[in-house]
Amino acid sequence: MFEIDLERLFMPSDSLVEIFIRGTVVYLVLFVTMRFLPRRTIGEASASDLLIIVLIADAVQKAMAGSYESISEGLLLAGVIIGWAVLIDWLDRTFPEWHLSAGKPLALIEDGNLMRENMKRQLITEEEVMSQLRQHGLDSPSPVRKAYVEGDGSFSFLLRGGIPVAKPKSKPA
Repeated sequence: MFEIDLERLFMPSDSLVEIFIRGTVVYLVLFVTMRFLPRRTIGEASASDLLIIVLIADAVQKAMAGSYESISEGLLLAGVIIGWAVLIDWLDRTFPEWHLSAGKPLALIEDGNLMRENMKRQLITEEEVMSQLRQHGLDSPSPVRKAYVEGDGSFSFLLRGGIPVAKPKSKPA
């Protein structure tokens, strides 16, 4: 009923040495490149960072697997992606009012009152806001002068009297 070609399944179609060389060169070039780019931790990765990782992975996969004729094609494509990412980061630093890679902060609470239209626009429920308040040590929005969802998706709170609320403690690993 089903025929399985075991030789095609287990025997490589390319030279094992070529596969090893392709994988090694692509990994080392990307490792060195990423090592010298501005660093962020995984917890600080934004949506644009994730997009870059996915695009680079797709580009270099073809170079490693041999779909491109040469490794340099995959590395050039990865370099173009990295170049655009660096340019956009530079533009964000130089022209922060443009908000290219992260949105503007959006107010969620003003003088203890939930701003439901803004919450609706960002698809944020009252339960999510209350959860963030609890994580910041607050049990209600009443002591909050201003609360924002930041461009990176995090929440920030300013209490009446101008005192910022500390970030929630990270959970132990």
